[in-house]
Amino acid sequence: MKQLLRKILKTPIATEPVPPLMDAGMDPGVEMLGGAISKELQKLFGRSLHIREVDAGSCNGCEIEITGLNNPYCDFERFGLQFVASPRHADCLLVTGPVTRNMADPLRRTYEATPDPKIVIAIGDCAKDCGIFAGGYGVAGPVSDFIPVDVLVPGCPPSPTQILTGILTALRSRQPLQARNAGSAP
Repeated sequence: MKQLLRKILKTPIATEPVPPLMDAGMDPGVEMLGGAISKELQKLFGRSLHIREVDAGSCNGCEIEITGLNNPYCDFERFGLQFVASPRHADCLLVTGPVTRNMADPLRRTYEATPDPKIVIAIGDCAKDCGIFAGGYGVAGPVSDFIPVDVLVPGCPPSPTQILTGILTALRSRQPLQARNAGSAP
């Protein structure tokens, strides 16, 4: 016990100072993308964007990158993006992976439960064309075969910056709600 205590006391401090964002590998584009997303959200919704993530049968690589958006490093909630547990509270669906036979019906029902106007973003190569899972016995097809997809974010897996770019692209493709509602009035 005394030997361990001596070793601990003799060991120098091994921590390092926190590097600035640029040195830490943090993409400076995240701040710009986040600011642009915040502006688009205010125009479209006047509030934050509520996102429901749906894993339709992926390897979880894309989920790790999506989770990375919500960590303290990227902290996408400061830009007005929030995950929700229910599709009934969501404005946007982030769908990952190829659609498996077991997830085809739940994916359709999740889409139907999401209130209009809904945004669907397919994340990763597997959501696009089934990726390495193409031809697998449990794979039913890409996301676009089951629900309408607004934006596809390619990559295996795509980076958090690419995912934010996909969200911004989807938001910019929408008209403001006031203009859409005014156009549908009798």
